[in-house]
Amino acid sequence: MAKTNPHMTATHSLSHLPVKVIIQGHERNPGTALNLDWLEGINVNFSAVERRTATLLGRRTVKKEWQAAWLLKAVACMDLTTLSGDDTPGRVKRLCAKARHPLRDDMAAALGIEHLRLTTGAVCVYHEMVETAVKELEGTNIPVAAVAAGFPHGLSPLPQRLAEIKASVEAGAKEIDIVITRGHVLTGNWQALYDEVKAFREACGEAHLKSILATGELATLRNVAKASMVAMMAGSDFIKTSTGKESVNANLNVTMVMIRMIREFEEQTGYKVGYKPAGGIATAKDVMNYQFIMKEELGDAWLQPDLFRIGASSLLADIERQLEHYLTGRYSANNRHPVG
Repeated sequence: MAKTNPHMTATHSLSHLPVKVIIQGHERNPGTALNLDWLEGINVNFSAVERRTATLLGRRTVKKEWQAAWLLKAVACMDLTTLSGDDTPGRVKRLCAKARHPLRDDMAAALGIEHLRLTTGAVCVYHEMVETAVKELEGTNIPVAAVAAGFPHGLSPLPQRLAEIKASVEAGAKEIDIVITRGHVLTGNWQALYDEVKAFREACGEAHLKSILATGELATLRNVAKASMVAMMAGSDFIKTSTGKESVNANLNVTMVMIRMIREFEEQTGYKVGYKPAGGIATAKDVMNYQFIMKEELGDAWLQPDLFRIGASSLLADIERQLEHYLTGRYSANNRHPVG
């Protein structure tokens, strides 16, 4: 365990703030029939999207204890992730330890949250590391998420992609992050996309399905909007921006489009679908921008880990640095908060 900081005291306690994570119960999205008429009515005004994100973020600022409270909520919604070719069981074990105990004891005590048993929302790994992660997280409520279905390209034969999903579920994964075939979107083959995602959902069984759209490769925001809707019609529990391997990953304009589709889907069907931005979210400032948009567009329910996840690997270290600055007035070195 890292050395405690003697400058931290309980004078910065956040016990009076609503930082406790409350899981909102809601019925799982069962999917709907593919509605092509609904899709044809979807249009996106890029200029309007840009203006909305710019004005929304310009109005939002939080400081001191309120910023700390937002950052603690971000920790609880984080899918702590390692998806590298050189992953080892040792690295995954360290990641799981961090997921179970994301803040040092002295920091949690100084913030007045030691009784909350804060953890990250999930640990996300390749299939090869699922069993290791499941074993390390035994006795916690932290689910293991596995990337599957030919991640990150999504071009493996369909039977192979379905077998990957089933294997990870059998190994103990409670969440499956699949990647769609981008070609279905780029050619407007919505039936093929729907059938693919529906098959993935069936292969997941009781495990929750997060559908990665790889938005940086879908050419237009209208394609992003339509792909989001089709993925939800097919039964996705979450829609997710990116694999983190594309040249363009999560951004606020794409986020605005996707969560507007989530809102429309709920208005039309009554079912809530979660949202997961991923790729390039590395700083506390970054993640709070996403939280602000979620609150403004979808409401407080989408600030909880059953409906909001953040795919991240280095974000937690920066959040810890910001919390330490709040507590002590100084920043620690980056290497004091290793992840993985």
